[in-house]
Amino acid sequence: MYETLEVGLRDGIGTLWLNRPDKLNALSQQTLRELIDAAHWFNQQTETRVVIVGGRGKAFSSGADLSDFPDANASGARAAADVGRVMAEAIEGMSALTIARLHGWCVGGGLVLAAACDLRLATDTTRFSIPEVDLGIPLAWGGIPRLVREIGPALTKELVVTCRQFDSNEALAAGFLNRVVPADDLDQAVQALAEQVATKPRNPVSATKRHVNAVTSQMTGTMRSWSDADSLLAAMIDPECIASREAYIKARRHS
Repeated sequence: MYETLEVGLRDGIGTLWLNRPDKLNALSQQTLRELIDAAHWFNQQTETRVVIVGGRGKAFSSGADLSDFPDANASGARAAADVGRVMAEAIEGMSALTIARLHGWCVGGGLVLAAACDLRLATDTTRFSIPEVDLGIPLAWGGIPRLVREIGPALTKELVVTCRQFDSNEALAAGFLNRVVPADDLDQAVQALAEQVATKPRNPVSATKRHVNAVTSQMTGTMRSWSDADSLLAAMIDPECIASREAYIKARRHS
């Protein structure tokens, strides 16, 4: 059904795997669109109660695919720049409860995808970073309000502006993660949580998710993110931003 994802459903528990391990599950335009489609597909499967979102290979996701950035001057550029926001809203708006299974690297847009999930479990070796400012672009895709919702405004500003890496223990202390486990225990912990959720009566679980999301949406204003695409396109043609992006990519190639 999908070229960059693996999607399955059994006994009420869905699995949604990012499946570009050779690219550390970088989020290409195709992957983002397939995530939107997969979210809608799960919504149509009445037996779905919980969906696990994970990444194949060495990492959850290395973030947006830098080789697939939209051309700011091309036809349809705004729609291409906006597809990440649409993806995050589709994942967050799923009827089923979602659990992000995090390991390896969780970077930039991958972190936004994780933030769009309802619950998050990570290994004690998972690493996080938000390198967008070093790339000369703002954190888009509705990432700012979701981070403010999960970790607060001050830490959001620090992590986004400095682009510094942080580990799973800091993410847990900040409230971004529900649980941190040893790497060998991750699958068991995620499966146990999914099974626990799947055994609960559907209506109150769904009502709880919708209620919490309604409250936090009013607090952080995720709907304001409609303009993220415009900020992203503006940064794509700004000379200082272009120089920063080129320096970042060059440094990565030589690291």
